Amino acid sequence: MIGLEIAENGLWTVTINRPDKANSLTEAMLTELAEIAERAQEARGLILTGTGKVFSAGADLDEARAGLATSPVWERLSAAMAAVPCLKVAALNGTLAGGANGMVLACDIRIAVPSAKFFYPVMKLGYLPQPSDAGRMAALIGPARTKMILAAGQKITAQEAYDYGLVDRIVEPEALLDTAEDLLAHSLEAKPEIAAGILRMCR
Repeated sequence: MIGLEIAENGLWTVTINRPDKANSLTEAMLTELAEIAERAQEARGLILTGTGKVFSAGADLDEARAGLATSPVWERLSAAMAAVPCLKVAALNGTLAGGANGMVLACDIRIAVPSAKFFYPVMKLGYLPQPSDAGRMAALIGPARTKMILAAGQKITAQEAYDYGLVDRIVEPEALLDTAEDLLAHSLEAKPEIAAGILRMCR
């Protein structure tokens, strides 16, 4: 349910592939995503995307009720994604919900289709967000807008996400992956130490 394609030029494309369940995430899928991120130290560019019309609905509901909602695997994944030294583009093919926000916030650039919605209803469900998620979100969009999403439970549109700075570009579905690859083109051609060095300076 997690696809990985490694191209000759060093581009890693990671795809969540459970469209019949809105790409909801099981513990096994989260662990596999974390392991891929932990192995991606040699990647020269990384795209994170999904199949179908939803990027990810967050935790699989049955597993969430059984304890997945508060599992440390979410933080393991977002930390591993943040630690990948190359440029990382989240190509959001649809709605982003719940704990799936963590790995996306850990990417460097986020692009989304116009139909995407963004929400993180942890308070309604009785959970705290993962520790790094609120901090990364606030660094991107500011504390008040972060409270709109986390505390007020607002579902925002792709346009609102773009206006906030949560999304960097809105792209039609048929151009999503091509746009992600275009954004990575210079990094894939550069010396890895230069590309990684620029990213460190930007952080």
